Amino acid sequence: MTVESSTQSGTGDSKESSPTVSPSLAAYNIVTDVYTGVNFRRRDNILQAKIVFATVVAASVGGAILAAMNPRWDLPWYGGALIGSFLGLVVGIFASGIFLMIYRAVRHLKGKHD
Repeated sequence: MTVESSTQSGTGDSKESSPTVSPSLAAYNIVTDVYTGVNFRRRDNILQAKIVFATVVAASVGGAILAAMNPRWDLPWYGGALIGSFLGLVVGIFASGIFLMIYRAVRHLKGKHD
């Protein structure tokens, strides 16, 4: 009995670690990941926001430093920060989107449509 109870508790733990998703939500996630639609996954959206924020901050600081150190540009430091923050926004959106696209594709190939 001890072996059976430990085996059953081990099986229950593995089922608890992987959340079950309704078939309609799994179908919606597949369509939005493959074709088009709004991503309602909170974890994905928070990750994308963090990546975009980090790239905006890094690029704006880098742009300000480059503008201040290069007198030939005739650009104030805040102009460099503004240009850098726009560049960071674009790079952050594309980089995080590409990362999430690859991550979700691998998850779908494994059969996890959460």
